[in-house]
Amino acid sequence: MDMTEPTPFGDLDAYLALQRVSGLAVSPDGSRVVTTVAELNDKRTEFISAVWEVDPAGAQQARRLTRGAKGESAPVFTAGGDVLFVASRPNEDDDKAPAALWRLPAAGGEAFEALALPGGVETVRTASDADFVVVSGPMMPSARSIDDDRRVRDLRKDTKVNAILHTGYPIRHWDKDLGPGEPHLFGTALDGSAPQDLTESPSSALRDADFDVSHDGRFVVTSWQQPAAGASRHVVLVRIDTESGERTVIADDADADLWSPAIAPGGSAVAYARESYSTPEMAPRITLCLLRFGQTPIDVALDWDRWPTSVTWSHDGSALIVTADQDGRGPIFSIDPDGGTVTQVTFDDYAYSDVSTAPGGVLYALRSSYAAPPHPVRIDPDGAVTELPCVDRPLLPGTLTDVEATATDGTRVRSWLVLPDGDAPAPLLLWIHGGPLGSWNVWSWRWNPWLLAARGYAVLLPDPGLSTGYGQDFIQRGWGSWGSAPYNDLMAATDAACAHPGVDADRTAAMGGSFGGYMANWVAGHTDRFDAIVTHASLWALDQFGVTTDSSYYWMREMTPEMAAANSPHNYVGEIGTPMLVIHGDKDYRVPIGEALRLWFGLLTESRLPAADDGTSPHQFLYFPSENHWVLSPQHAKLWYQVVTAFLSRHVLGEDIELPEALG
Repeated sequence: MDMTEPTPFGDLDAYLALQRVSGLAVSPDGSRVVTTVAELNDKRTEFISAVWEVDPAGAQQARRLTRGAKGESAPVFTAGGDVLFVASRPNEDDDKAPAALWRLPAAGGEAFEALALPGGVETVRTASDADFVVVSGPMMPSARSIDDDRRVRDLRKDTKVNAILHTGYPIRHWDKDLGPGEPHLFGTALDGSAPQDLTESPSSALRDADFDVSHDGRFVVTSWQQPAAGASRHVVLVRIDTESGERTVIADDADADLWSPAIAPGGSAVAYARESYSTPEMAPRITLCLLRFGQTPIDVALDWDRWPTSVTWSHDGSALIVTADQDGRGPIFSIDPDGGTVTQVTFDDYAYSDVSTAPGGVLYALRSSYAAPPHPVRIDPDGAVTELPCVDRPLLPGTLTDVEATATDGTRVRSWLVLPDGDAPAPLLLWIHGGPLGSWNVWSWRWNPWLLAARGYAVLLPDPGLSTGYGQDFIQRGWGSWGSAPYNDLMAATDAACAHPGVDADRTAAMGGSFGGYMANWVAGHTDRFDAIVTHASLWALDQFGVTTDSSYYWMREMTPEMAAANSPHNYVGEIGTPMLVIHGDKDYRVPIGEALRLWFGLLTESRLPAADDGTSPHQFLYFPSENHWVLSPQHAKLWYQVVTAFLSRHVLGEDIELPEALG
């Protein structure tokens, strides 16, 4: 690194001020590309996003298109090249107006409000060959029209009622209380006429729905949730005629949920993802399917041992363009929908997302890795990748390398290893990813290893059993046995990292969030090799977690009473002899706060490092009353890293760092 040019990772304020790119949209003719860029507001308490236009040729710097005080998101193009986006813009009647759909004409001029709904506009999809838009937005279950929905909302607001009466499951999601509004799909030509409710009385069928609009705007295909036994759900695909509102179930698999529909150009077929139902003995599998309307669905590339993470069609409809985790990366693949032949398109060390297709076989996407935050690129038909100028990349305070280990059962386990600048061996931080079905293959603003590398730590990012991108058998190794193969893989990866000349094996710590926090808790009860352990939003008592999380039906497919008893970290609290920093947000409905409360009490009363008679202990609990499963507000993210680095400094480096005054 050029030491004359400072890296922002050594200063949390400079890091939080970095611009953040997300999302991508391409006009139907391929001539325009837009993305969103988020920046810290003046009070440094919120990230505000704006729509930026990117030069598809890669010659000109990106330019900002919108400047709303509360930001803009989810840009898409109309058939005529106008940009649509979602924004909440206060007015004289309502300074907290719900998000509406805005339109920025391609011919120039100011953006104007194109569609407003009483409950706000959420997801937006457009027809590429017709001036037709479909949006999702909530309506009250008793409302029979948009005006009626507004009346019911005003009634609840005026009488200060926020109670919700449920008759089904779930009642919460992530950090939100579900209801009383129910998601609907609305179709509009944006010609001034009232939008049409395409999904009357949907109940909860459209929660988390994936939907696509045919190129001519005549129909929509959407995922549709149906109630199932045991407080579960069953997801099918539904086709909705946009003129009549008639809906028909077109794909229904009793053994799987069906997601991510992508309608072929010309409207003759739809591709989608099939996620098989797991059992206590068998992990789920995600595969591709194709339905040519009027025929029976078929599997596509069933022998391809990867999980698709997104699917779209090439512009001419000749191929499926798919992304998938693979060996710590996330390449783009082209798949023949008839023969199933899979051809890898990109071969670099990046993961791709937000893939959009354009005429002439050109692709546009965002790509990132642990060496680079998300940035827009163009992929030409010959596979050449061109980075499109947008925002500056930050200078990194170290290097990134692959590390491989061999697990106790002989399986290859790979990791990313971040090494700080300098020649001296660095203390090691083992960072364990969440999911558990995931991979360390994309840039993370929340769990960013470079912030610790700037403070002299080496950071190990392993993909243990249950990780995606290494085949179905690699996932199956850890299924129902969280404390076995995943734990053994983590220890093997740590051993390999400790053998690296750039690592000081005598100073180590472990960290993880969500399932990574579960593994941190499991590690704490099964080894004393680490000097400190940080556990964020972590699972502690599996019998308690399984029935209190927001998606119990999913976890209970794997988490039998026997599995919970054999793999629950709370059963090993008496073996914990390592100082632990517990972190949790009260608005976390995925891993409810009760997990942290029970862990904290156990550490103070039952661990090998209990609280002293004066109430003090080496353990700490960082609590965020307003945060969810992650810590998203900038001021809290800053405190998170300050407390974590202070805790690690004390127990790994033997140094005391003064905590910020903002903690009180």
